[in-house]
Amino acid sequence: MTEPVTNWAGNITFAARELHRPRSLDALRALVAGGAKVRVLGSGHSFNEIAEPGPEGVLLTLDALPAEVEVDTTARTVRVGGGVRYAELARRVHGHGLALANMASLPHISVAGSVATGTHGSGVANGSLASAVREVEIVTADGSTVVVAREDPRFDGAVTSLGALGVVTALTLDLEPGFEVEQHLFTELPLSGLDFETVAATAYSVSLFTDWREPGFRQVWLKRRTDQPLAAFPWAAPATEALHPVPGMPAVNCTEQFGVPGPWHERLPHFRAEFTPSSGTELQSEYLMPRRFAADMLYAIDGIRETVAPVLQTCEVRTIAADAQWLSPSHGRDTVAAHFTWIEDTAAVLPVVRRLEEALEAFDARPHWGKVFTMPAAVVRGRYPRLDDFRTLARELDAEGKFANAFLRDVLDD
Repeated sequence: MTEPVTNWAGNITFAARELHRPRSLDALRALVAGGAKVRVLGSGHSFNEIAEPGPEGVLLTLDALPAEVEVDTTARTVRVGGGVRYAELARRVHGHGLALANMASLPHISVAGSVATGTHGSGVANGSLASAVREVEIVTADGSTVVVAREDPRFDGAVTSLGALGVVTALTLDLEPGFEVEQHLFTELPLSGLDFETVAATAYSVSLFTDWREPGFRQVWLKRRTDQPLAAFPWAAPATEALHPVPGMPAVNCTEQFGVPGPWHERLPHFRAEFTPSSGTELQSEYLMPRRFAADMLYAIDGIRETVAPVLQTCEVRTIAADAQWLSPSHGRDTVAAHFTWIEDTAAVLPVVRRLEEALEAFDARPHWGKVFTMPAAVVRGRYPRLDDFRTLARELDAEGKFANAFLRDVLDD
């Protein structure tokens, strides 16, 4: 590569020998078939080396492929190309009067990359973004295409696949009728006496934010579907000004607040689609645990907040419904997720991440595949009961390990 290529945050510089932006599926197939090591860089919104093919490998980006978004209004499905991001997909789906059930906080991330790493939104009844997938199209090591549908016994290993099976060139997603959402914000929710289950079920999507400088949550974001009841929230005061999840940051780029109804895709994310996120100003970690541990987990973090707070910008706590994806961090269990947006200082952050992981050890935490974590690979492997099934699938579709890299070998191999 003539110029260095980095991830979104700039903390990873890829060592790949070549970077390619194929403009057609035929060109992509040829690159895959001819490459010794291949990895795909989606929107680059991962904070570790999951996309690194190594110094002799090929890094592919799919943003030059045709941005296919094919909506079937009768079947209530959409087929979306591997390079499309959620903002564009949502706009096109909304134009047909339909909706995705959920979205992540940032609409700028790629659809294929998000579902491959187990990315999620929030809601006690809402699964990860991969839960909407009904079919995945993968270009495998020899350049051929494999289509794996929901009825296929391999399906639950083929969607949240960490890029280990091939290049995802298209996904088909379930849709539902369009809906509107109101966003209500509250401030200063105490930790003492918190009934987490009740709070988390107050709205369609609930996010709790804190800087851990004091016990409790500085902000609560409730996203209510207007076709569902409006629940009271007596535990905290309504916000009197628009807020950004990071204290002190201007809220101009956040989605509209104060209960103003709007289309699903303009309220479920925290940030506006027309806002282009800056890069190089943060690191991120996230840990997903069984929801029954939520209260104990929060008190455990509170117990080390003097360690966490100095390098933290904000922490977001959300819920995700259980799913069946073999490598999903929400596999087989209703989940609570604690997400940490750190300052941009790897040397200062990593010791805190290690201390945090120690505090969460009792709660069977699974790290988000695309974030910063230091948990030993053997521990991570032990928390995925279908890992052997995934290894078998990877050998079936990529016998020579063309799509494997150091990150995957470290985490997935014994």
